[in-house]
Amino acid sequence: MPVNTNKTSRQNPPIAKKMAHEMIHHDHSRVDHYYWMRDDSRSDKEMLAHLEAENNYADAMLTQQKPLQDSLFNELKGRIVKDDNSIPTKDGKYWYHSEISGEEEYCRYYRADSYLAESLLTEKLSAADNSDTTANEQSENKSEINTENNSENKTLLLDVNERAKNTEFYDLGDISISPNDQFMTLSEDTDGRRIYDILFKDLDSKDTNNYLPDVLLQTEGQIVWASDNKMVFYVKKDPETLLGTEVYRHKLGTDQADDVLVYQEDDHSFYMSLSKSRDESIIFIDLHATESTNTFQLNADDPDGEFTQLVEHQEQHEYSADKLGDWFYIVTNWQAKNFRLMKVAVDKVSDKNNWQEIIAHRNDVLLEDVELFNGFIVLSEREQGQIRFIVHKISDNKLADQYPLEFDDPCYFACLGNNPEPESTSVRVYYSSMTTPSTHYDFDLATGERKLLKQQQVLGNFNPDNYRSERISVTARDGVSVPASIVYRHDIFKKDGTNPLLQEGYGAYGIIFDPSFSSEMLSLLDRGFVYVIAHIRGSEMLGRHWYDHGKKEHKQNTFNDFIDVTKALVAQGYGASDKIFASGGSAGGLLMGAVINQAPELYLGIGCHVPFLDVLTTMLDESIPLTTNEYDEWGNPNEADHYQTILNYSPYDNISAQHYPNILVTTGLHDSQVQYFEPMKWVAKMREIKTDNNLLLFKTDMDVGHGGASGRFKSLKEKALEMAFFINLLE
Repeated sequence: MPVNTNKTSRQNPPIAKKMAHEMIHHDHSRVDHYYWMRDDSRSDKEMLAHLEAENNYADAMLTQQKPLQDSLFNELKGRIVKDDNSIPTKDGKYWYHSEISGEEEYCRYYRADSYLAESLLTEKLSAADNSDTTANEQSENKSEINTENNSENKTLLLDVNERAKNTEFYDLGDISISPNDQFMTLSEDTDGRRIYDILFKDLDSKDTNNYLPDVLLQTEGQIVWASDNKMVFYVKKDPETLLGTEVYRHKLGTDQADDVLVYQEDDHSFYMSLSKSRDESIIFIDLHATESTNTFQLNADDPDGEFTQLVEHQEQHEYSADKLGDWFYIVTNWQAKNFRLMKVAVDKVSDKNNWQEIIAHRNDVLLEDVELFNGFIVLSEREQGQIRFIVHKISDNKLADQYPLEFDDPCYFACLGNNPEPESTSVRVYYSSMTTPSTHYDFDLATGERKLLKQQQVLGNFNPDNYRSERISVTARDGVSVPASIVYRHDIFKKDGTNPLLQEGYGAYGIIFDPSFSSEMLSLLDRGFVYVIAHIRGSEMLGRHWYDHGKKEHKQNTFNDFIDVTKALVAQGYGASDKIFASGGSAGGLLMGAVINQAPELYLGIGCHVPFLDVLTTMLDESIPLTTNEYDEWGNPNEADHYQTILNYSPYDNISAQHYPNILVTTGLHDSQVQYFEPMKWVAKMREIKTDNNLLLFKTDMDVGHGGASGRFKSLKEKALEMAFFINLLE
């Protein structure tokens, strides 16, 4: 890759001081000269000064790109409908929805009586579907559902803009309503560390700002209500490790100091959460490690009772359980690598020998989830990487007829939407493809008939007919076929090796990077870019084995797949060899760091966001948040073989004296998942060792955490920054 010819005037980058810090494990010595950058209090003046120096340097080097950044930001913002709302969802006797208007960054949440919400929904959709308007006009009509201000029937529950107005960062974690509809809880994080305070509000009060004295601090953000409307359960979060290990019971009207500890988990390899069964009769404590599950249950009518284990915990056993009526339904990998569906009577659930198989294991189909309705079960499955939904009718407690829900695109992303009521006769589904904007459907469970509720309106000159998507398979170096999803503007695209190309990937935790619509990506597609998602090993795209072959001792497959997809795209003419870009965040940032150590010549520019780059040091330090939960993902380097595996690819440890691409690195000072000092150290070491003059820019947002800027418009500035960085490299 040639040295960058960007016309930006150069100045000297910040050079960090070096202080040797030796680490010895398994008779192997590593010296980290930038270990000093870690400050868990985030108050060290020298560390903060260096971050500011990096920010100032990045701003100076990007000065000439600022007009392009601003132009792109206005493009991205200009595609967003300013006055918008969600589709009303019925839960109990009320319908719930959110609205957002004008320049607001956050939503307002409402509830209405069923007559108002249902009539508005029906009338608006009827007008939109039966008119002679264009697709965009129909979409605009649909986006206006339930926006009339009828103060007599519509109650404002929460204006997030008011809650967020005095903070640089705001994240609304969760909203819950008590069973009797009187109380609402909301959880909020104001520094990006994903530690939430929970507040309570009396909805029967005429004072819209009537918050109760109850405040629960340092929580995971979830609340589960007992049936008595007085007791709630929540997970307390450790402010240092950021793990939730304790479940407390809180009684309304009492101080948090009086809350009762009802469960404590000493095994820190688990993530802890709370949930409620489909019929709301059972409260669950859900414990999930990378390779095992443990679940405890409590009758919601007996909040003073004790949680009991649902089924004996076993290593390598992963499952999710739900209850409706007299039966538990369990998605399990017990003797089923790609999972199967079991059913068992409530009083026999603890013994797996009583479980009855109702959907068998299939080698080529991954069973992801199940949604229970009265008389129906909806399965979420994946075959050859494509998600699908199968509706099974229940007759005499047995599965009867079945049929798939039908969609239009050959490749797409879809998921079940908000379906709070098991007695519903329809299922709500969210749908999107790389050329189809976000769409919401209701499917009749008895007939499969599909009803369009709303499609995201894309303002401006967007026409879906201008774009094409493909899915190809690339043969990796070990002979395995790796899928890749591709989208481009077909009236610009030429398969002749001249196009700029942006490739993204993730490849960890089994998380699937599905092909879906991005209005932001249009700004690159309209400038001739080809956009590609590489479905590399480490996800569950092609089943559980796809994940297993991309973690721990097999992690190198993830990086090989990404590199091999890039090479194939160039060879097949999708992208120009000197115009290839790549981007990834978090574990995808680890992917970027490893790939450019191993094949830097392939890429002109790299976006590396909140990146996990110092894998070995982090995984050896249990004081760093979330480390112990990750051993089954990356391996435990306290064991010699895992140590060597991680050492072989860890981006920080493998920087070498070679030419690297142009690189943009971003992070947040308060990142709770990947600590700020990982990219900070990596950039400092990269500046010291790399041999090129290409751009290496590092920007730290001093107010945010892992998720970046909050609000619907603020986050677009980060997108515009990366896009401008890439586009400018082509000039």
